[in-house]
Amino acid sequence: MTPETKAGIRIIAFPGAPNLPTFAAMQQGFFTEENLSVDLTLTGSSVEQAQRTAAGEFDIVFTAFDNVVAYGEGQGAAGAGVDPDYVVLMGGTQLELAIVTAPEIKQYADLKGKSVALDALSTGFAFVLFDMFEDGGLKRDDANYAPVGATPQRWQSVKGGEHAATLTIEPFTSIARRSGFNVLDVSTRIYDSYQGGVVTARRAWAAENPQTVRAFIRGYLKGLAWTLDPANCQAGEQLLQAKMPEIQPAALQSVMNSLLSSKSGLTPYAKIIPEGMKRVLELRSRYGSTGAPLTDPAKYLDLSHYEAVTGAK
Repeated sequence: MTPETKAGIRIIAFPGAPNLPTFAAMQQGFFTEENLSVDLTLTGSSVEQAQRTAAGEFDIVFTAFDNVVAYGEGQGAAGAGVDPDYVVLMGGTQLELAIVTAPEIKQYADLKGKSVALDALSTGFAFVLFDMFEDGGLKRDDANYAPVGATPQRWQSVKGGEHAATLTIEPFTSIARRSGFNVLDVSTRIYDSYQGGVVTARRAWAAENPQTVRAFIRGYLKGLAWTLDPANCQAGEQLLQAKMPEIQPAALQSVMNSLLSSKSGLTPYAKIIPEGMKRVLELRSRYGSTGAPLTDPAKYLDLSHYEAVTGAK
């Protein structure tokens, strides 16, 4: 790739505060410095994301690690005929998922017989919910479940009274709390680590475009470092609110605190979380797989590009 040539990268991600490093890399010119032209699309659901990626519409995909595992094992929510060919390039988030409920739902028992909104019924976040229910004294079949899509749609379905509860990430957890809805529980209460988001690519595309992949990783890591730098906190808040105007100003600080915490948000240096990946595999083995237990995260990873950029091993 010559200095005069810009490589185009098409990214698809879920709406949410974890996109801030990408927003920052775009705004601060970090991708431009790498001779990249980046286009970011926000998806409405994991099924849509997988379908459009499988159709060749996107190159880089910000998704849940469980989605990578699911499609790698032929268990993806979009069906066996859809293969987005995901491979993990680097980590993203140690995700905190919150069970947000209607104001009248104040304890787990209140959810018996109620409807719960999920992205899809066979994704890792659904398995987290089932595990939290079990820990809270509910059985999986004590509630009803509906596939609604990504966090904004799920939150709106609870806000509008269509469903009694859902799982959220920031900023929607803080938005819900400030709107008078309950945060019944959070996943970080029962998990020391959980690999939430990861940065992936289509495996075939990454193999064909190694220099573009590495340029993207360099640009993203610059955006991540900018985001995690305390000196940029106010600018980061302003950028996040500009990109996500639904965040009330009063909620910005709590959103940023969660995002910048390594326990509930962005992972420093975009490292993977080995124990968090094992947690994802254990949950899918328990709730989503009918075969042998899944135990090896390495089969879903290609960290060679990350290691070439960072020197990490």
